[in-house]
Amino acid sequence: MSDFDYDLFVIGGGSGGVRAARVAAGEYGARVGLAEEDRYGGTCVIRGCVPKKLMVFASSYRDTFQDARNYGWEISDGPFDWHLFAGKMRSELDRLEGIYRNLLDNSGVEKFDARATIKDAHTVTLSTGEEKMAKHILIATGGRPVRPELENAELGLVSDDIFHMDALPRSMLIVGGGYIACEFACILHGMGVDVSMYYRGGQILNGFDDEARGLVAEQMRMRGVGMHSGASILQMDEREGGICVKSTLGNEKIFDKVFFATGRRPNTDNMGLEDVGVKLGRNGAVEVDQYSQTGVPSIYAIGDSTNRVNLTPVAIREGMAFVETVFGGNPTPVDHELIPSAIFTQPEMGTVGMTEEAAREQEEIEVYATSFKPMQTAFAEREDRVMMKLVVSKKNRTVLGCHIVAPQAGEMIQLAGIAIKMGATKEQFDQTCAVHPTMSEELVTMRTPVRTS
Repeated sequence: MSDFDYDLFVIGGGSGGVRAARVAAGEYGARVGLAEEDRYGGTCVIRGCVPKKLMVFASSYRDTFQDARNYGWEISDGPFDWHLFAGKMRSELDRLEGIYRNLLDNSGVEKFDARATIKDAHTVTLSTGEEKMAKHILIATGGRPVRPELENAELGLVSDDIFHMDALPRSMLIVGGGYIACEFACILHGMGVDVSMYYRGGQILNGFDDEARGLVAEQMRMRGVGMHSGASILQMDEREGGICVKSTLGNEKIFDKVFFATGRRPNTDNMGLEDVGVKLGRNGAVEVDQYSQTGVPSIYAIGDSTNRVNLTPVAIREGMAFVETVFGGNPTPVDHELIPSAIFTQPEMGTVGMTEEAAREQEEIEVYATSFKPMQTAFAEREDRVMMKLVVSKKNRTVLGCHIVAPQAGEMIQLAGIAIKMGATKEQFDQTCAVHPTMSEELVTMRTPVRTS
C-alpha cells in the first residue's frame, strides 16, 4: 500500500491542470487530487480567451450593420446593451465552469475548492487545514495581470476587471501596446466607447512582424482608436467626472476609466516553492526543463506559471506531455516550435513561425507579400485592407513564417500552421490549387518576391 494519498496532486484548475489531471486519472488510472482556489477553467475560460472572444463577436456587429445597408438590407442599429450581453456572457461562463467540474468528476479526480501551498517535495497544505501527500505534484496556477508601479494605480482596471464592469464607460484610456491592449481597444471601440491608447514604444505589438503590426495599427487608427506612441502616465488621480491623467504627451485629460494592459506574471507568490528548493525566475516563473520538471524531481510545472509560451493550447500540450512522461513511461519533451497564434484585433492578425526581421538575421530570405481591399468590404465601401505574407528560406525554400492580417485570420493561420509545421516549401504552396474567390487564395498565388535579403 502506498504511503501517498495520491499519485498526482495538481495545483490549479485551469485548462492545463484539468487536462493533466483527468488524463492521468481517466486514461492511466492514477489517483489524482486537484485544488483550485478560485473558479475552474482558469484564465482562459473565466477571465481570458472565452469571454474576450464573445466580446470580439459582440463588438463586430456595428460594422456588420453598416455593411448590410450597403448590400441592400434595410436595417437600423441602436446603442449596444452591455447589461444584456454581460448577463448572457456570465451565464455562459458558469455553464463552462460546470463542464470543467464534471470532467474532473467523471474522470475520478478528487476536487478541493481551496488554496494549496507546498510543504515539502511530496506534501501540499490546503487552506482548509488539510495536508495531502502525493508522489508527484504539478504546479498549474497560471498567471495574473499586474498594475504598474504608479501612485494611484489601483484606480485603473486590469483585464480581469473588464468582464465585471457594471456599465460601459463613455471613454477609456488603455495603457500598453501589446496584444491584450490592442484587442480590448478594438472591442471597446466597437461597442461604442471612445478609446485612447498610450504606449511607450514607437509601434504596437512589439515582437510581431513589422509589416503586419503596421497594418493593424493603420486600420485601428482609421476606425477611430486614438493611438499615442511614446506615451506614459506620469500622474493620475480621481476627479469629478472620472480619472485625470497627466502624461508624457504634455497634457492632462479626464477619462471615465483607465485600463492597464501592462503585463502579467505567474501566480507563484507565497506558495512555498523556493522553501523546498524549486527555483523561480525574476518574475516568479517556475524554472523547468524540457520535460516541465523542476529542480525538485517530484515537482513539475506547466502553463503560464512557467512563463514559457503563455497560450492556453500550449498549457494543454504541456499537460499532456507531462502525463505521457510521468504516467505513460514515454519521456516527451514539450515542443514550443512553430506555434500558430492569433490576435483578435479588428482586423485580426494570424501568425506562425519567424517574422521577416528575425528570419533576415538568421539567413538569406525571400519575402512574398500582398495587401489589398477584400471583395466583401470593398463592395460595402469600406477602406479596410488585408495582408498575406510568406517568409521563405532562400537556401532550401522552406516557408519560415506566415503572417496574415484579415478578418478571420485566426481561422486561416490554424490551417497554414499545419503546412509550415510539416516543413512545406514555397513551391508546395504554389502547387496547391487556389480556392476562388477567397482572401486566402493569395497564399498560394504569390509568385514574385517583393523583397530579398
